[in-house]
Amino acid sequence: MVDILGAAFTAAALLLLVPALVLVAQVLAAGAGARAREIGARRPSLAVLMPAHDEAAGIAATIRALLPQLATNDRLVVVADNCGDDTAAVAAACGADVTVRVDATRRGKGYALDHGVRYLASSAPEVVVIVDADCIVADGALDALARVCADAGRPTQALYLMRAPPGAALGQRIAQFAWAVRNHVRPSGWHRLGWPCQLMGTGMAFPWPLISTAALASGSIVEDMQLGIDLAALGAPPEFCPEALVTSVFPDTSHGVLTQRTRWEHGHLTMIATRMLPLLWRGIAKGKPALVAMALDLSVPPLAVLVLMLSALFVAAGLVALAGGSAMPLAVALVALGLTTVATGLAWHRVGRASVSFGELLRAPTYALAKIPIYVRLFTARQRQWIRTKRDGDR
Repeated sequence: MVDILGAAFTAAALLLLVPALVLVAQVLAAGAGARAREIGARRPSLAVLMPAHDEAAGIAATIRALLPQLATNDRLVVVADNCGDDTAAVAAACGADVTVRVDATRRGKGYALDHGVRYLASSAPEVVVIVDADCIVADGALDALARVCADAGRPTQALYLMRAPPGAALGQRIAQFAWAVRNHVRPSGWHRLGWPCQLMGTGMAFPWPLISTAALASGSIVEDMQLGIDLAALGAPPEFCPEALVTSVFPDTSHGVLTQRTRWEHGHLTMIATRMLPLLWRGIAKGKPALVAMALDLSVPPLAVLVLMLSALFVAAGLVALAGGSAMPLAVALVALGLTTVATGLAWHRVGRASVSFGELLRAPTYALAKIPIYVRLFTARQRQWIRTKRDGDR
């Protein structure tokens, strides 16, 4: 029995070593600096597509940040999707072109995007930029996204960062750091090596021929990640554009935080379980390094999950070793845990010091432990449908 457990734990440790190695490689590559790139001189025509469900409280600020960045023939289209508030009226009053969608059964962001793309088809732009209604697009970001997307002929992802609200507790500030690792450090590392990134849900630009034929209409809770993988499999892996910045703020209500994190993490872990190995095999079989790199990136779970899994494996492997079993799984787990710790420390030095102090970073395992109920619900009550996150000002 001990030998069987030792073999099983060795296999598990080797599997978890892969995301730990990928994480270290991405952090080290990001530390080498940004990849030099000349942004194309030609500015294509674009349309900003904004799906919005009950966003009347905050959509005006998003629109106000976008309008000065639009050229004469550009468009800003808001899809007021199954709204029970004044989203459509507020958006129209701010100067957006508004289309209303009502469908009680086909609910979710993917359906809203599909509706918006079909709405744009009568006067198709060269590039479509998708922006969520709760985000602020920094000055110059639309221009950078449009030019890079037109040059690459591929989906292009802006640098998308989430901020903790003012006076946020430690958990929110650690979440801000973890988000920066996922959406800034890691894609920057792969970009430095010339490899693609995942799509992140907002600040995404697409050439019209790609987005107009993409399978958007779904209720997936991670429609962005799914779309990026689907397009990569078709030969158009997403390009990272750190020159374009899009930001949003974490909700400051406990219910909003729980809803948001559950959706993101259940969706992410489900994508790892269902899409990572097929994507990896496709990349190897077809000799496409970009697909292999994208699959390896997908293999890295949220930091809290990786730390929890490695810690649990380390303890279990230690018990097996004490019972007279092989010390191999213990050694591999220790190496993987050490690599993850080093990568986290380097990433904190690069992007996390403004969010959390070093002493607070040492308390991050407590934050990871507090998320265990979210991961338990992955097996007992997995979130499968899109649910809007409640934000400040919601009733």
